[in-house]
Amino acid sequence: MKFKAQAKQNQLIENITANHLVIGVDIAQETHVARAVNFRGIALGNPLEFSNDESGFTSFSRWISDLLASYKLVEVIVGMEPTGHYWFSLAHWLKEKAIEAVLVNPHLVKKNKENRDNTPSKSDKKDALVIADMMKNGYYSPVRFHSTEYEELRVLMANRETVIKRLVSAVNQIHRWVDIVFPELRQVFKILTCKGALATLRLFPLPEDLCKLNTADVIAGWKNSMKRHSGVRRAQSLIDLGKRTVGSKQATHAYKLHLEHLLEEYDLANKQLQKIEDEVKSVLERIPYTGKILAITGISAIALASVLGESGDLSGYAHGNSLSRHAGLNLAEASSGKWKGQMELSKRGRPRLRHFLYLITMCMVMTNPEFKSIHQQNVEVKKLKKMKSIMKLIGKLARLLVGLTRSNEVYNPNKVFTLAA
Repeated sequence: MKFKAQAKQNQLIENITANHLVIGVDIAQETHVARAVNFRGIALGNPLEFSNDESGFTSFSRWISDLLASYKLVEVIVGMEPTGHYWFSLAHWLKEKAIEAVLVNPHLVKKNKENRDNTPSKSDKKDALVIADMMKNGYYSPVRFHSTEYEELRVLMANRETVIKRLVSAVNQIHRWVDIVFPELRQVFKILTCKGALATLRLFPLPEDLCKLNTADVIAGWKNSMKRHSGVRRAQSLIDLGKRTVGSKQATHAYKLHLEHLLEEYDLANKQLQKIEDEVKSVLERIPYTGKILAITGISAIALASVLGESGDLSGYAHGNSLSRHAGLNLAEASSGKWKGQMELSKRGRPRLRHFLYLITMCMVMTNPEFKSIHQQNVEVKKLKKMKSIMKLIGKLARLLVGLTRSNEVYNPNKVFTLAA
């Protein structure tokens, strides 16, 4: 499909013919509602409510067959809003039945809900009809069913994000615990998550525990936990600070138990994070073109997995601009008559894909010689603002990723300079 917006819109409209039964489905957790129209938007038949299970899908199939026979139509297209994860089951069922499934932007559904009756009323039946109306006007996008590798990356990276949030939360709570119970620990260990600090918190969690020990006892404990201990001077300093700490001396048993749980959560999150990253690298090895992309300075395996998990197979995009639009990085203009507004990012796309493309670009500007040179030229010669230069480089990165994937070529820095000239 063409990547220019107008050409793409024309193709989507032309896809709906006079032989099509256009069905809009309002998705819910347990019960969906379907409405049908023809290519002109005339409502056909009665609404159908069906459950999100096998029997419900069977009744939906019979309803479609009856409408096709009644109105002498031969093609079916079914559209729905991507509401959370509730639409997954129906979309996969439609794929198995060889029925074309498409998605409609929920934001546009809200904007178009008054087209039929000029009222702000809202119901499941009306929403289904609005979705069907938008489909016959070309306001939809095909469902991109990812292959196993890309689906695995998406699940793994979403899981990684959850684990990182837990890890950050555990670290923050450890910092809070230290501030309350033993704030002087920061004078010995500047980083509370280093091996020495964590070993100290595990072995001697409370200042009163340190007061009962001497330097040899502290060092002996450190030797059992790590290969290289923090030294005699630090051990003595730790004991001295423990004796004159200003930390809380109440509820010590509860604080000790709390720290034990925090450290367990920290260790568990780190273990899970390492397991996820190992699995991600294993999945990337099964995708043919990832080796060429990872050879580019500034692109890491985790960053590439994040992009592929959100975008799917890059070879499926006609152009890098299609990837940018999928991420919501296409430009939007607001102008009228003599008034010209500023160009802004539409941000109508996948926010996580947009986020990771930005992070990769920032990393490449710092580490990749070609991107760093282009950024300097944009800022110093072309006098662009730094963020505007970064946005241009994100577009270049999207075109680079899609181009390498589709052409089956290796990264050539000379081509990057040629395109930038």
